[in-house]
Amino acid sequence: GDIPCRNPFLPEEKAASLQLTSFFFKVLHFNWQLAPTQMPRFVALLRGVNVGKGSHVPMAKFKAMLEGLGYSGVSTLLNSGNAVFTSTGRSQAKHAASIAAELQQTLGVTTSVIVKSAADLAKIIKCSPINPPETEHSKYLVAFAAEAADLLALEPLQDLAQAPERFVVTKMAAFLHCPAGVLQSRIGEALLGKLGKRVTTRNWATVMKLYSQAAASVA
Repeated sequence: GDIPCRNPFLPEEKAASLQLTSFFFKVLHFNWQLAPTQMPRFVALLRGVNVGKGSHVPMAKFKAMLEGLGYSGVSTLLNSGNAVFTSTGRSQAKHAASIAAELQQTLGVTTSVIVKSAADLAKIIKCSPINPPETEHSKYLVAFAAEAADLLALEPLQDLAQAPERFVVTKMAAFLHCPAGVLQSRIGEALLGKLGKRVTTRNWATVMKLYSQAAASVA
């Protein structure tokens, strides 16, 4: 079916969109691999852990906790609360609720948990309005949310954009390119603060690494 995202490429970005062609073929191959009998892969994203005064979640304990919940093929990425796992259950909301409850009970940490299937992550990557060069990966953020309404609620932040910043909101994810750096962006600051409490952000490098882990694990 159609991917529910608005993706208006500017003329100068058409070349960048063509660069994604080889990636899309990989996505199609990955989706072909996910036959009905294949247990789906998921990505779990924790909000605001292991940064500043945020809650502390050791990744080794997080991995063990997920395995204790019955998930298999568990791997973590970086120290910012990212994990990839396999499960027979297909409800992203149920996975998120289970992980959040176990985090509170096992580690005493209360935080938002967003779970996306690997297939949905591939669609989010395809929704990206630009394909940033590697030098810009740390300046390109993707905001994830459990519900489309939480993303659409971010649209007023577009008024804070300062050229050449770009902030694009879709029903799958929101995308922020801040060439001057995340710390210099008013939108970036808002996403990481109270206005972004219903979403969690990852830079493009992390998003691509998470997808790579999810796709490689089913090969």
